[in-house]
Amino acid sequence: MLKFVLICTLAVASRADVPEEEDVLVLKKSNFDEALKAHPNILVEFYAPWCGHCKALGPEFAKAAGTLKAEGSALRLGKVDATEETELAQEYGVRGYPTIKFFKGGEKESPKEYSAGRQADDIVNWLKKRTGPAVSPLAGVAEAESLIADNEVAVIGFFKDAESAGMKAYEKAAEATDEIPFAMTSDDAVFSKFEVSQDSVVLFKKFDEGRNTFDGELTKEGLLAFVKANQLPLVIEFTEQTAPKIFGGEIKSHILMFLPKESDDFQAKMDQFKKAAEGFKGRILFIFIDSDLDDNQRILEFFGLKKEECPAIRLITLEDEMTKYKPVSDAITAEEIIEFCTLFIDGKLKPHLMSQDIPEDWDKTPVRVLVGKNFEEVAFDPTKNVFVEFYAPWCGHCKQLAPIWEKLGEKYQGSADIIVAKMDSTANEIDAVKVHSFPTLKFFAAGEERAVIDYNGERTLEGFTKFLESGGKDGGAPAGEDEDEELDADDLDDTDDDHAEDSDGEDDDGHDEL
Repeated sequence: MLKFVLICTLAVASRADVPEEEDVLVLKKSNFDEALKAHPNILVEFYAPWCGHCKALGPEFAKAAGTLKAEGSALRLGKVDATEETELAQEYGVRGYPTIKFFKGGEKESPKEYSAGRQADDIVNWLKKRTGPAVSPLAGVAEAESLIADNEVAVIGFFKDAESAGMKAYEKAAEATDEIPFAMTSDDAVFSKFEVSQDSVVLFKKFDEGRNTFDGELTKEGLLAFVKANQLPLVIEFTEQTAPKIFGGEIKSHILMFLPKESDDFQAKMDQFKKAAEGFKGRILFIFIDSDLDDNQRILEFFGLKKEECPAIRLITLEDEMTKYKPVSDAITAEEIIEFCTLFIDGKLKPHLMSQDIPEDWDKTPVRVLVGKNFEEVAFDPTKNVFVEFYAPWCGHCKQLAPIWEKLGEKYQGSADIIVAKMDSTANEIDAVKVHSFPTLKFFAAGEERAVIDYNGERTLEGFTKFLESGGKDGGAPAGEDEDEELDADDLDDTDDDHAEDSDGEDDDGHDEL
């Protein structure tokens, strides 16, 4: 008995060793194992104190933790300061902030990456889906009303027969959806309360129409398409909280309206934008971006826009390669936007490639200045070997490279067949090269073959010289030794430029992401 009491006392003491801040467990290397023993299911945020995204997530993370604790749930949330607990961060492959991982069943190995939004409801619903049934039964009207009141979006299946084929399809759709709660009822009173007369699926939401009723054949695919088309507002504002929903969703075609929120005609233009959105639900996501916010300036820059050029409309596809489109007309009317989107859907639009004007002295400096308008002529000159740095003005690694690149240009300024050049890839785009990180270094070999060779060697004057003297053959490291970071949709959300940074504030691979 004494031994049992001692074990229990030690267990309580070990739990007490895990401090909390706003219901969130404060985890360290020293208490991580004990925390997992005491709380087998923990969602852990690896954060950096200076990270803007982490600061924005903090209140929502704490709110989710408080909600679960108030419900008496065994699910807990924890946080790790990855700048202090570097061993833990390294153990779990933390390269960006915040990184959120779910440890289930007390297992330390292979935690699951968190994949939903960054609002409290998203976090709670995702966790419940991961640990409980995909579909929750509703006992009566009060439970149904509570579900709808407590969630931005909720789906209820109305099925008289819980074993029906329709119900089975509904369960499969629920299992494939993380961020939205699914429930079901067979209760006549609930059917009556919500005016449902036959087996049906209804999506309830706190925006736009308020509810949508599924009217097709009850299949997993049909239900998933229905939820996808209706779970977001017709027009969604880009914010820190909505970014994961925007970029993490299945709709990869986005039309963006850049407009100052404080402008006199804001509501009139928003009404036109929303009217146009009605015909493209589930196909194109309509997004509003406040062009006056400092946090959104990187996105304006990505589209080659300045504050004074707004309002403006742009369209982008987030497939393997990002492709941008610009409407012919600057008018923001429902008719113009509908026509623009219809042309896009029909495949009749040409991509919009940005270009600065050609500087008058572009070829008078040791490092030639390329823009979209002169790139083809210079880079693919069959009589020249052209070594190009694709850079971003804000990129720290590009700034470090600049003096070396300038010396390289000086070294070959008088060469008859070698050109050292640079191009600002935030303001210029070309079909021939898709830039995924900065700096990107490419060698355009002389000849009619239009050969393009990636440079993966040391970023030193000696390394570059050896590479050029060998015609792009020697002096480069094997491909893959210094791999580029992929530029993906999440990077448009990265307005603080800290998502892709490691614990010392730089990319491990020496490349900055957009």
